[in-house]
Amino acid sequence: MEMWLNDVLHWLALPQFGLSTVFVVSFVSATLLPMGSEPAVFGLVKLNPDLFWAAIAVATAGNTLGGMVSWWMGWGAHHAVDRWRDSSTHSRALAWLQKLGPKACLLSWLPVVGDPLCAVAGWLQMPFWPCVLYMAIGKFFRYLIMTAGLLWFFPANWL
Repeated sequence: MEMWLNDVLHWLALPQFGLSTVFVVSFVSATLLPMGSEPAVFGLVKLNPDLFWAAIAVATAGNTLGGMVSWWMGWGAHHAVDRWRDSSTHSRALAWLQKLGPKACLLSWLPVVGDPLCAVAGWLQMPFWPCVLYMAIGKFFRYLIMTAGLLWFFPANWL
C-alpha cells in the first residue's frame, strides 16, 4: 500500500501533471465544495522544490478562478434568495459587507466562510473586477504563507 501511494504521489508531482493537478484542486476547492487545496500545493512543492513559485502562482490562479465562479453563482442566486431578506443576521452581515465593499473579498482565503463570501459578494452585485483583485491578493498570500510555513516545519530532509 505504501509503495502504491508513493508511486501515485510521484506521478502527481511530475511537472506535467503536478501543476495541472494543483490548478484543478485549487479551482474546485474555491467553489462551495468543502475541499482544501493546501495539501496538493505542499505535496507538489515538497517533491519538486524548484516549482515553489509556479505552484503558488497556479494555485492562486485556480483558486481565484474558482472564487470568480462562486461570485457568479452568488450573482445568479441574488434573485432566488429574497425570502431571507428579513432576518436580523442577514441584515447585519449585508450591512457589514456593503460597508467593506469589494475589500471584503480579501477574506476569501478563510476556511469555511471564505468561499461563500465570494458568492455573497456576487449576490450583492459588488463590482466584479475589484472583487477578483482582492480575492487574488488574499489567496496568493494564503498559499505563500501556508506553503512556506509547511516547508519550514517540514524541511526537505524530513521525508
